[in-house]
Amino acid sequence: MSILNVENLTHGFGDRAIFEDVSFRLLKGEHIGLIGANGEGKSTFMNIITGKLQPDEGKVEWAKNVRVGYLDQHTALEKGMTIKSVLASAFDFLFEMERRMNEICDKLADAAEAQMESYMEELGTIQDMLTVHDFYMIDAKVEEVARALGLLEIGLEKDVTDLSGGQRTKVLMGKLLLEKPDILLLDEPTNYLDAEHIEWLKRYLNDYENAFILISHDIPFLNSVVNLIYHMDNRQLNRYVGDYDKFLEVYEMKKSQLEAAYNRQQKEIADLKDFVARNKARVATRNMAMSRQKKLDKMEVIELAGEKPKPEFVFREARTPGRYIFQTKELVIGYDEPLSSPLNLEMERGQKIVLTGANGIGKTTLLKSILGLLEPLEGEVELGDYLSVGYFEQEMDQSVQNTCIEEIWQEFPAYSQYEVRSALAKCGLTTKHIESLVRVLSGGEQAKVRLCKLINRETNVLLLDEPTNHLDVDAKEELKRALKAYKGSILMVCHEPDFYEGLATDVWDCTKWTTRLW
Repeated sequence: MSILNVENLTHGFGDRAIFEDVSFRLLKGEHIGLIGANGEGKSTFMNIITGKLQPDEGKVEWAKNVRVGYLDQHTALEKGMTIKSVLASAFDFLFEMERRMNEICDKLADAAEAQMESYMEELGTIQDMLTVHDFYMIDAKVEEVARALGLLEIGLEKDVTDLSGGQRTKVLMGKLLLEKPDILLLDEPTNYLDAEHIEWLKRYLNDYENAFILISHDIPFLNSVVNLIYHMDNRQLNRYVGDYDKFLEVYEMKKSQLEAAYNRQQKEIADLKDFVARNKARVATRNMAMSRQKKLDKMEVIELAGEKPKPEFVFREARTPGRYIFQTKELVIGYDEPLSSPLNLEMERGQKIVLTGANGIGKTTLLKSILGLLEPLEGEVELGDYLSVGYFEQEMDQSVQNTCIEEIWQEFPAYSQYEVRSALAKCGLTTKHIESLVRVLSGGEQAKVRLCKLINRETNVLLLDEPTNHLDVDAKEELKRALKAYKGSILMVCHEPDFYEGLATDVWDCTKWTTRLW
């Protein structure tokens, strides 16, 4: 049975087309991976099917009474909301049903017989719905999901605005899972999640009986949970049966076949044109030339998709620093309360260190404390000599009103417009992206703008906070290559072992020193 039908969808922003005549059908129980390079329109597609965005043309039709759950990276959580209240809000529609049930019960005493029958039928339906959705076990269900996602140890009364990015993602995911929708829409759910909870989500999705559509650039995760791939590429959406590896195999084969057919046709066209040019003026061969010309006119010309610009990251390097990058003495990090025991850490020149561990234990806080952006609660950080530091934050400020060009020019005012455009193009951004406002770009494109700032500044030490979040496969591969080639030192927070394997000289498990074990 079809849950969702999308027909002849066309959409764009300004003169930039995102989709052209796209059709899509979702069946019950399908586990779909929605993939494509940064900026191909994956999140836009999600916004259109959920009704947040109206398409320029086309039709989106959901089956009746389908409940949709959407994990959106940009959902706002307001001050005053606790973890428990956000999780319990998953059951708001059930509380509404309970109110309706109580209303009906109050009316039963005075109802006429015909009305009574209608009320009893509605009452039965509501009671069935309440039972199916675990209404009478809400507190136990909230606790169960909170425990599975490591939220119980944080405290269910904790204000959600005090949480880290990963903890907020877990709260939103917990709410979504409690809603038990008929279809889950997940937009990069593994961003900010630590390895333990990615494993938990993997198990959950494998056991999930309903349909889901998952946007992700985490290939091992995709391979473990999906059975269908929809690929967004050049304004089209194509379906492939199997996981990501199977898709890649078929896609590469189709691409090779198309290129071979294109080359054969180009040779045929050249031969036909040559024959026509040589024979159209001669009386004896004019008819044959006209026949060849008709064949040319009727020919459906094969077109190859334009090659996507691939990013090229080369970090500019400053002079060699002293032996030590930093040393900490009895350093205690945190905000209102300590997040660590006293730390005596040191990093030497040339080390490439990855910080791992659960969300909320202080990895980002440690980076900010080393940079001096955050005052330590106790102890001190001593920075080495001749440091030129580059810092990549988890997220970009969404209030920025600049275009990409203005954003880079602000950072490098001495650059000419040509140099600014070249720098952005090297990071895999097209002319249309470069002239767009930064805030309307996808998460991956925004990350490339921030990387553009980083690679064009001379550095000898990089502090990177989840640099792979939102980046597509090509950009991740190129970033890994560039970081391996970088002769400076690196301190990086990362939850993707596939990314830092072969790159890191050391892996520091932050759970060993945190005061919060979850």
